[in-house]
Amino acid sequence: MTHIRVINPNTALAMTASIGRCARAVASPSTKVTAVSPAMGPESIESHYDEALAVPGVLAEIAAGEREGADAYVIACFGDPGLDAARELATGPVIGIAEAAMHAATLVGRSFSVVTTLSRTAGRAWELAHRYGFATACRGVHACDIPVLDLERPPARKAVTELCAAAVERDGSDSIVLGCAGMAEFCAEVSRATGVPVIDGVGAATRFAESLVALGLRTSTRGEYARPLPKRYSGLLRDFTI
Repeated sequence: MTHIRVINPNTALAMTASIGRCARAVASPSTKVTAVSPAMGPESIESHYDEALAVPGVLAEIAAGEREGADAYVIACFGDPGLDAARELATGPVIGIAEAAMHAATLVGRSFSVVTTLSRTAGRAWELAHRYGFATACRGVHACDIPVLDLERPPARKAVTELCAAAVERDGSDSIVLGCAGMAEFCAEVSRATGVPVIDGVGAATRFAESLVALGLRTSTRGEYARPLPKRYSGLLRDFTI
């Protein structure tokens, strides 16, 4: 049985449960999905400060997964926080949901639009599109200006769906990428409203992780993603000493 550890980098347990449901909905019957939240970190990630302080919790969950024998990992936040560091620690593949969603979008169309939460996070989405090589495919990044934890409220689903439809018309894009793990359960409704493929990074990352495990592929340890050099960490980070 393949074991995928899906890490919600924030500490909102209701959101973790939703992410777990979405990952299990697409996973193969033979795949075990464990959805977890760190014991420390922000309750939502909506700034560079939040993202930086979420990374230690993500790495602690990677270390826990290694002890439990996880085969692969999904980092379920659209900023892909700690992705590079996680790849240095994990023996199996680590997939970020932004990278997975953008890859999936380019497999079903020539272009996509991202619909995210707060306007202040749009720059990060663009940064990742450039980093992953999808800047020319990304036609636009649109913010609904709904805080992450408010996505659970009924009006949020309607607002996100309407913004997705407007983004398709405005950008002329072939698909929509949902720019927050908290939107994962919106996929079917948004797809019906827009008439285009809608990609949830949680589902895409889960299936990509499964595929890499099945193919026997893992992160290369040659060069940048080699195991970090042993050294002492002090203060609040002393438990992260390798």
